[in-house]
Amino acid sequence: MRKFLAFAALAAIISGCAPTDRGELVGVPGRKGYQDPTPYNMVFIPMGSFNMGSNDQDVAHSINAPTRTVSVDAFWMDQTEITNNQYRQFVFYVRDSIARRLLSQQIDDYAIEEDEFGNPIDPPVLNWNVPIDTRDEEQQEILREMYYTKEESFYFRKEIDTRKLNYEFFWIDLQQAAKKKNRWNFETGSYEENAEIINQMGVPVRVTSRSAFIIRDKVNVYPDTLAWISDFSYSYNEPYSTHYFWHPSYDNYPVVGVSWRQAYAFTIWRTQYLNKYLASTGFSFVADYRLPSEAEWEYAARGGLDHGMFPWGGPYTRNSEGCFLANFKPLRGNYVDDGGFITLPVGSYEPNDYGLYDMSGNVSEWTANAFDESAYMFMHDMNPDYKYNAKPNDPPALKRKVIRGGSWKDIGYFLQVGTRTFEYQDSATTHTGFRCVRTYTGAK
Repeated sequence: MRKFLAFAALAAIISGCAPTDRGELVGVPGRKGYQDPTPYNMVFIPMGSFNMGSNDQDVAHSINAPTRTVSVDAFWMDQTEITNNQYRQFVFYVRDSIARRLLSQQIDDYAIEEDEFGNPIDPPVLNWNVPIDTRDEEQQEILREMYYTKEESFYFRKEIDTRKLNYEFFWIDLQQAAKKKNRWNFETGSYEENAEIINQMGVPVRVTSRSAFIIRDKVNVYPDTLAWISDFSYSYNEPYSTHYFWHPSYDNYPVVGVSWRQAYAFTIWRTQYLNKYLASTGFSFVADYRLPSEAEWEYAARGGLDHGMFPWGGPYTRNSEGCFLANFKPLRGNYVDDGGFITLPVGSYEPNDYGLYDMSGNVSEWTANAFDESAYMFMHDMNPDYKYNAKPNDPPALKRKVIRGGSWKDIGYFLQVGTRTFEYQDSATTHTGFRCVRTYTGAK
């Protein structure tokens, strides 16, 4: 009887695995439809075409933004610029991961060496479920190297040494991987003899495996708070230097003093932070946060108003009641006439028709693109994009990144949606911040 039941069960399993498509092409079964959920604090920007470029006279006569028709795909965009408190979450994550790494080297509880099935994990990963006990003398001694030394401390305060807040991350250089000479040769079962990439240090590297395209990078994540002093001559801004990033009153203000490389690292961290959570819930979808291309930024800033000079559509920086519509440097330098002195809390002015705040004024915003005066001439008209991964030994001209939108210290010309300018990727100023985008996956 037992043999009969076992045979019946086996027959049921086999019959259940048998094809039911009757030999027809029906696709892989079990696939479910997917609709991208709205990410927190982001708005949907539909795909579309628009006239990219200047809508007014070229004040600087630079001729770097000629008008052309381009098309962009749908994407999500942060409603506001990244705030101090949001960026602080990134800084705290880096701080805590460094602390746990130090603790894991001497205390086993802070490292996970086996998976749920008892298989070894090599190298071990950090255990975030065990809280750090700052009152424990052993842990205090281990974490001592994270703080300023006695000689560098001020009034013997115990403060984190911000020079050690370095974030290590990885990214895949798809541009170099896409080159025909760098492709895998299926006939020879190897990469071509002339396959090579230029690594982050500007050194040619022979491609022998896929790992050549996986770039390891590291950047210090702490904002340049001293920019409030170095950006201005003979100006008393020391209170901003010591309070702007840390005081709770500035939590909802846009983060500044962040270089392009720091903003890029933030997008990598934000991507991994969400994907790690999704993986823990058994969800296989992979999110991908990034900086917007300048075409995406301008398209979103226009808010569907193709020929408007500003995000609000009109040709003026005031409304019909005479109130300014953005935070910038009006008139001949009357900084307070628009309601602010430096930056203002994000969302202080009305959004554009896509629901995006501060696309003009408050802080200029980093984009993903390298700056070239003639970029509009050679970029494709479908998802225009020009990137260059500048190396440390490259000349300054190759380290320029496009910024958009104008800031609290700029005149009205730079608030126009078609105006483009640049900052160097390793510079951090009091007038430049950023926001993220995420590619939209789902029905358009």
